[in-house]
Amino acid sequence: MTTLLREKITLPVADGSEMDAYVSRPEGSGPAPGLIVLQEAFGVNGHIRNVADRFAEQGYLTIAPELFHRTARGFEGDYNNFNSVTSHMRAMTLEGTEADLRAAFAWLKNQKMVQSDNISSVGYCMGGRVSFLANAILPLRAAVSYYGGGIAPALLDKAASLHAPMLFFWGEMDKHIPPEQRGAITDALKAAGKRYVNVEFSDAGHGFNCDERASFEPRASREAWALVLEFLKS
Repeated sequence: MTTLLREKITLPVADGSEMDAYVSRPEGSGPAPGLIVLQEAFGVNGHIRNVADRFAEQGYLTIAPELFHRTARGFEGDYNNFNSVTSHMRAMTLEGTEADLRAAFAWLKNQKMVQSDNISSVGYCMGGRVSFLANAILPLRAAVSYYGGGIAPALLDKAASLHAPMLFFWGEMDKHIPPEQRGAITDALKAAGKRYVNVEFSDAGHGFNCDERASFEPRASREAWALVLEFLKS
């Protein structure tokens, strides 16, 4: 079993703020691929830390930045109270999020054990949208978006800027992201000539990967995990 080294770090951000992040890495000196793990709206909580650990067990040096650091440092929301997270989501700006992504990427790139040309991102829900944005502004190796609400229409103009292949996961039973939005995203990538993989699980809804949510769908989560690991290596 892989021994993991876990820590909480604080990164300076270009706007003068400070951002905490959870880091998980396999023990050893590398070389290792880097991975930015992007949170749901409920923060860098136990679930997201566990996701980062699972990737670290596969050999990745992972960093999960706290994207709400400007309004709620250390925030961990309640899955049964979505209203508690909305004010923090609304306070996010495109400029601030881009600065956060660049800070996380720069930290990974400066780690001696990280393969500097092999850094990717994976995000969930709100983080799925942020992973799409990360691919547009950073020279990533690959990017993964789980049920990324808000990519369409807000970020479609960034499709032409994507640096790396994208892997999308959706639940067909997702009432938050309608088929029209999912289709608009793939249409934009086709028009831009970008490489992507689009996966829809017919029996899954929003949040199907999170085993702490009522919408957890174990089979879809397992199958998506296998696809992600293969995609990140391709």
